[in-house]
Amino acid sequence: MKYTYYPGCSLNSTAEAYNESIKLLFNELNIELVELADWNCCGATSAHSTNKFLSYALPLRNLIKAQKQGLDIIVPCAACYNVLKKTDMEIRAGNKEAEKINKEMLSLFNEKYSGMLNVRHLLEVLKEEEFLTKILNKLKRPLKGLKVAVYYGCLLTRPYEVSFESNPEQPLIMDEIITSLGAESVRWTHKTECCGASLAISKTEIVRELAQKIIQAAKHAGAHVIVTACPLCHSNLDMRQPTSLKEQAVPILYITEVIGLAAGMDTREWFQKHLVNPQNVLKHLNLMSAS
Repeated sequence: MKYTYYPGCSLNSTAEAYNESIKLLFNELNIELVELADWNCCGATSAHSTNKFLSYALPLRNLIKAQKQGLDIIVPCAACYNVLKKTDMEIRAGNKEAEKINKEMLSLFNEKYSGMLNVRHLLEVLKEEEFLTKILNKLKRPLKGLKVAVYYGCLLTRPYEVSFESNPEQPLIMDEIITSLGAESVRWTHKTECCGASLAISKTEIVRELAQKIIQAAKHAGAHVIVTACPLCHSNLDMRQPTSLKEQAVPILYITEVIGLAAGMDTREWFQKHLVNPQNVLKHLNLMSAS
């Protein structure tokens, strides 16, 4: 099995642990990822509000390059997925503005996007029975005792047309993966609430308030960790922890890191790249060695 892989900007900077854990996990599952040649930023999160042309042209250039590789494309970043998927859908639907810019891409690159590419988020692949079975066959360390607040955020569930979840109001894909690994997915109130990541610089106080409400909700539900599949959500929640020394920080993990942990992979290098290192929590639950 082979896919085109579009990492996007975050996975080459603040979300290196996500990128590394994806590559190692897919290698373990014998799924080949071919990184998209000469990819560019997709324009998330500002292009749509600052420059209409770039909001289409940036994702279209990636889609044009991906269709040349002739494979389904996996997009692990929720923001990138949302942008590429929406652009793909608008071309397929004959959106006049999108098609106008697509024709301009023809003059720039001698090719335009055909609307025939299958744009998939990482979770869409992992949820398939074939791959979930492969994951369970790799299970070496069941995550018994670990209570997880599964956090989807905005961009995997909104708008409804873009979401690959059968019920975007109550998404379950990550919950099902987590429970299959032996952990407990807790019931909580902020599963799909916005963390405000795109406002991290311009409206810091609003973002801090939103993020800390999510963290407090996870604590209230008894979660040891929060698990996400979005690098923007991860970065935001990881850095917006409560500042009081009396309040315990909640580690924020990527879904691929959790799978890697259960599969017995060496996760320490990934975890050390987090602001809130989860190793102490996991050692306390006997899910990591003390060494």
